[in-house]
Amino acid sequence: MIRFLKNAELNRPDKDKYQELPKIPVWIILDNVRSGLNVGSVFRTADAFLIEGIMLCGITSKPPERDILKSALGATETVTWKYHDHTQNALQELKGSGYELYAVEQGEGAQNLDNLNIDSSTKFGLVFGHEVKGVDPDLIPMLDGIIQVPQSGTKHSLNISVCCGIVIWEFYKHLGIK
Repeated sequence: MIRFLKNAELNRPDKDKYQELPKIPVWIILDNVRSGLNVGSVFRTADAFLIEGIMLCGITSKPPERDILKSALGATETVTWKYHDHTQNALQELKGSGYELYAVEQGEGAQNLDNLNIDSSTKFGLVFGHEVKGVDPDLIPMLDGIIQVPQSGTKHSLNISVCCGIVIWEFYKHLGIK
């Protein structure tokens, strides 16, 4: 017989133990994401897959904004985050620390996520853009490339939190603690 596990059986770390766990070398950069619910969902996914941190940029709301807290369910207290007025500043900070920077977007020369070579010796910054406008094209000169999630349906894009979850999972599979 199948039964669902109770929370106590999941052996999840508390906040203090979580901070001590090794994180995968990925920063998520949210470029002018307007929905606090999306931001909170990204926090929750970042917590689940031990992402190094999140950069909130431009109009992206910051904790303790109500909608973020509603969907993050406490992940704003575990995931490291920073705020930058301008996304360019976040990218400069990461580039200066040796990160390769990729927009998650559809564009010329984009690499499909399922064909991406995710090298475990590399640190990554992944830029996710505004829900309607996408990643700011002015950021292109700062990027090492573009990653796209292959899709087969009639819609041209995914919700940012769903897209972020798919991309983070792929990086976690390659970089996660085994």
